[in-house]
Amino acid sequence: MAGEASGAGDPRFYQRTGPHDLAAVAAAAAGAARGPADVMLLGIAPLQIAGPSEVSFLDNRRYAAALDQTRAGAVIVHPDLAARVPATAAAIVTAEPYEAWARVCALFHPRPPIRPGVHPAAVVDPLAQVDATAEIGPLAVIGARAEIGPRVRIGPGAVIGEGVVLGADCRIGALASVSHALVGARVYVYPGARIGQEGFGFAIGAGGLISVPQLGRVILGDDVEVGANTTIDRGSAHDTVIGAGSRLDNLVQIGHNVRLGRACVIVAQAGISGSTVLDDHVMIGGQAGLTGHLKIGRKARIGAQAGVMSDIPAGADVVGSPAEPVRAFFRQMAILRRLARENDPRGGPDKAAVGETGRD
Repeated sequence: MAGEASGAGDPRFYQRTGPHDLAAVAAAAAGAARGPADVMLLGIAPLQIAGPSEVSFLDNRRYAAALDQTRAGAVIVHPDLAARVPATAAAIVTAEPYEAWARVCALFHPRPPIRPGVHPAAVVDPLAQVDATAEIGPLAVIGARAEIGPRVRIGPGAVIGEGVVLGADCRIGALASVSHALVGARVYVYPGARIGQEGFGFAIGAGGLISVPQLGRVILGDDVEVGANTTIDRGSAHDTVIGAGSRLDNLVQIGHNVRLGRACVIVAQAGISGSTVLDDHVMIGGQAGLTGHLKIGRKARIGAQAGVMSDIPAGADVVGSPAEPVRAFFRQMAILRRLARENDPRGGPDKAAVGETGRD
């Protein structure tokens, strides 16, 4: 419709605030505004499609050419690129453009407000404690002695097991299940996640496999996010711990007794076997696999599809399967390629393949 922002945030799905003047947007970004103070902004959009009433940003210098062509009304940029912002756009200058963009997005598209109360179709055990400010969605189930904190939102069909504690401002997505868990504040469990189920533990006896009771818990620190359909097993005797501020992508598997430090990042389809310990700020790429009882040092980075079978020291970057330091891996790859060329029985490219058949 005329006068409305046309970029990100379809109003069918995302509520929008505004318009906001340039000063308000700059304040949200924690940046310095350069441009006319009377600019009114209605929304956010990528550089390539943003219009005069929208805010955009540039963080990756590879896309600087798009900045020259943008029609955005305001652009969040690093000080080094402020001079390239077109005269038609206001500049919002900050040393951390992407962080500023996150805050500006939240200004225009805040989380939907909590609607306190228990839906009539929800099932809440009489022994559960549900804060009056919490929102319990349809068909949700809350077990006995569970404690649901202030402003918690529990989505449709979610199951919160007996004795589970959810701290303030948690969000539990549709059809997620949480059992045997103590959950901190501002934790977001995405739809379909499974937290607190039994770990994969068994003894091998003469008559077959004997399941070992899993008697630990899952401890989720403040500000953790658990992606859709991710699974976190409870501990066997110790606890499984996810440190404060950590982010787990969709389809991640965390085995029993695993301990993650603060602000770890685990990308989709990665799996961490039981009793492995990650120090703070470890990053694991998609589809990587870690065997059990390992120690991964602070700020180590593990590449996508890596197979980790031994401890990784702090600050190391590893790739490959079995995983090894990045430089060693690519040095070996270069040697293998050179050996392949040197031992090619054809002595070079296939002449027939390039049209040199020897005939007129």
